Amino acid sequence: MKFTSYQKAVIAILTFLQFTVILDFMILSPLGAALMPALKISPTQFGLVVSVYAVSAGISGFLAAGFADRYDRKKLLLFFYVGFILGTLFCGLAPNFHMLLAARMVTGLFGGVLGAICGAIATDLFEYELRGRVMGLMQTAFAASQILGIPAGLYLSNLWGWHAPFLMIVVFGSVAGVLIWMYLKPVDGHLHLQAERSPLRHLTETVKTPQYLLAYVTMALLTTGGFMLMPFSSAYTVNNLGISMAQLPIIYLISGICAIVIGPMIGKASDNFGKYKVFIVGSLLMMVMVVIYTNLGITPLPMVILINAIMFLGVFSRMIPAQTLMSAIPSPANRGAFMSVSSSIQSVSGGIASVIAGLIVVEGANGSIEHFDTLGYIIVGVICVTLSMMYMINKNVAMKVEAKP
Repeated sequence: MKFTSYQKAVIAILTFLQFTVILDFMILSPLGAALMPALKISPTQFGLVVSVYAVSAGISGFLAAGFADRYDRKKLLLFFYVGFILGTLFCGLAPNFHMLLAARMVTGLFGGVLGAICGAIATDLFEYELRGRVMGLMQTAFAASQILGIPAGLYLSNLWGWHAPFLMIVVFGSVAGVLIWMYLKPVDGHLHLQAERSPLRHLTETVKTPQYLLAYVTMALLTTGGFMLMPFSSAYTVNNLGISMAQLPIIYLISGICAIVIGPMIGKASDNFGKYKVFIVGSLLMMVMVVIYTNLGITPLPMVILINAIMFLGVFSRMIPAQTLMSAIPSPANRGAFMSVSSSIQSVSGGIASVIAGLIVVEGANGSIEHFDTLGYIIVGVICVTLSMMYMINKNVAMKVEAKP
């Protein structure tokens, strides 16, 4: 099966949209060194600014779930994307800590739902046999934000101050919004499937559906690994592996380029060889690489780059087939609500995982990160659990696909 020209355009538009949303989420942390003295805020206040986005995104996922299947998905996407762009604009114009905090909260409320809406649109428009490739292509937005967006944002910040990267995202986002409005056709096939029920009942029924509960728990555990390692990866790379701050961007650049290449390949492999088979390979690879990575000492730069690239291969080999399998679980009538709740759970579980990781690792006297290997062993245990859970999900999905007329 091949993509039509319209489907290719939809993938490009949704990936571009995801790029702006991910960049908005990721750009704040690198701006901390410039933002804190400019607004005269403490590290604690800056941490609050960073975390309020995830918290409000988690809340908005639950609040939006009851309405997610009651409207044309194109209109819903435009509504939340306009809110996201306005929130980002307010971030760029914020004159003090309190205004920035409020702006990040607004941005999270609108931006936190966009991934779920994009997933619902992709599921509506693409057959299950093509969906792995779609998810793989959309995953390149993460890598593109890392190797293109963040360096560009930091460059603009050095030229015109910390406000500039947010205004850059507003410009990019406005272009994406126009493309959605002009080229995306209405996505409303699910509307005639809706029963007469209140948004609250729609939400509660979606949350309580037994076959959905397994997917929610699995997605929460899948999110755990990345959020346990990510907050401390830079400090670990510099202080434990002996990589200088000047060399750190090289690792992100090369890893990001590898991710752009790997994503579509993993998506195609998922469609050709089976989603769960690719997930197994990715999980086994991830377990080996996490143990190696979290037990490293002083390591040459080329070896660190190679290990990071292989870890990206493991991460994508798990997330892309997992997302594809998850997309086949909900019925068309509940798809938007299911994905909104799932997105919310990912945000909350990611925050919890970061807190747990912070309680485990400690900073040594020489600045090194201690007990990082403990995080690695925890992640290996979680991966083993998700393997069995994804087996059950794959079995259910296979039965559903075979029964489809």
